[in-house]
Amino acid sequence: MNDFPWLSVLIALPALGALGVALLPRGRDALAKQAALGVSALVAVLTFVMAAGFDTGGSRFQFAETYDWIPAFGVHWAVGVDGVALVLILMSVILVPLVILASWTDADRFGGVVAEGESAPAKSVKTYFALVLALEAMMIGVFAATDVFLFYVFFEAMLIPVYFLIGAYGGPQRSYAAVKFLLYSLFGGLLMLVAVIALYVYGPNTFLLADLQGLNLDPTVAKWLFLGFFIAFAIKAPMVPLHTWLPDAAGQAPAGALVLIVGVLDKVGTYGMMRFCLELFPGASKWATPVVLTFAVISIIYGAVLAIGQVDLKRLVAYTSISHFGFIVLGIFAMTSQGQSGAALYMVNHGFSTGALFLIVGFLLVRRGSARVDAFGGVQKVAPLLAGAFLIAGLSGLSLPGLAPFVSEFLVLVGTFSRYQVAAVIAALGIVLAAVYILWAYQRTMNGPTTEAVAGFKDLSRRELAAVAPILAIVVALGFFPKPVLDVINPSVKHTLSVVQQTDPTPTVAEKGARP
Repeated sequence: MNDFPWLSVLIALPALGALGVALLPRGRDALAKQAALGVSALVAVLTFVMAAGFDTGGSRFQFAETYDWIPAFGVHWAVGVDGVALVLILMSVILVPLVILASWTDADRFGGVVAEGESAPAKSVKTYFALVLALEAMMIGVFAATDVFLFYVFFEAMLIPVYFLIGAYGGPQRSYAAVKFLLYSLFGGLLMLVAVIALYVYGPNTFLLADLQGLNLDPTVAKWLFLGFFIAFAIKAPMVPLHTWLPDAAGQAPAGALVLIVGVLDKVGTYGMMRFCLELFPGASKWATPVVLTFAVISIIYGAVLAIGQVDLKRLVAYTSISHFGFIVLGIFAMTSQGQSGAALYMVNHGFSTGALFLIVGFLLVRRGSARVDAFGGVQKVAPLLAGAFLIAGLSGLSLPGLAPFVSEFLVLVGTFSRYQVAAVIAALGIVLAAVYILWAYQRTMNGPTTEAVAGFKDLSRRELAAVAPILAIVVALGFFPKPVLDVINPSVKHTLSVVQQTDPTPTVAEKGARP
């Protein structure tokens, strides 16, 4: 089974599907949607077939392929997955068909939702779904790449479909949001490119991850290269103070695109920290840990506080994500098995939790034409399924026990507390703030008297229910039984910690009769 080029096929299928959808004759919108949904569903099925053959006790990178690409510069088409990459790819291929299903009629209106009272010129429906498929191919590629240069190519290529999804299909200020996203990302990508080139110069003239691990770099050089990678990943994640592109992008991008931008694309930043920053520059990672943990804690509190003050639902969810990404970075740089396992699981859980929230906010926008909190009121009386879905997704956002994010957040805090008690205690305040912004948003939009504008709301349609119900089911299932995902993740975490030469702190137990 490992002899079949699974990953190359999984990257090629959505890329070819995007090309096929883009080349369809004008006016064949229904066929474009059906083709995009069919391709994404096929990719999901094949990914699950591949994942069934993953051996948690086997070699680290499985389904590996390595082919010469640019031999003169030591560049390879090298792909493979460990446990962390596999679960992130699975999350991606689950979300894409659900996003296509949820966006089925959105593209017919404007190619995206605009502000109340605004009109927008018709956009190409087939181009919208072609961009979603192209983004899927690049997301699979960036998580599967085991050649640093190939990773960089996918890392930068993802900007193209996202730029057009925001800039062509977003709200009234879509051009500003798209350009800001692009400039931030290009700046980070430029720093990474410099670091990638330096790796080639100082390294063994190859970009294969396996050959670059364990390089005996000068400590000063390693620190500069670490910063080149880390800043690029911190922008993508995003971390405070490099986060400001996200609220603007969230306020303007169509809801379906936001699920992929925040639910999947931003995970490339935290995934890159774990895969490249820690494993290529272990000494520099330890050197930077105090500062990184400080900014992670700031992100947790800052994102949560600003979420409380938002009057736009899309921007509110964006700020909650900044807080959640702070937890993920905290777990990664705590450098304990519980912290890193929790961080990797958090990437998956946040993707589903926030994906559900953005889809539901998108459904509200379609009905009301506005994302403002004060544009709603009493929704649960006229659309109980919609309100119930919002409640489950919102409670998962505040990490309620029994829902998936609770397990990952608990592991992150436990893993952090065992080594950095102060950071863990301050970060725990984010849980309290999360309850404030989620319950406040739910109360203002779903409870209270039904406003005149909301009175005519229809409840979730079968299509909308089919798009959001699987995500909510996964959130509940992983909340009660996360073991299968953790079993896949843990061997990769163990390897990362061995590269960084970190072990879990030994618990201290007071002797019998001694004072605590």
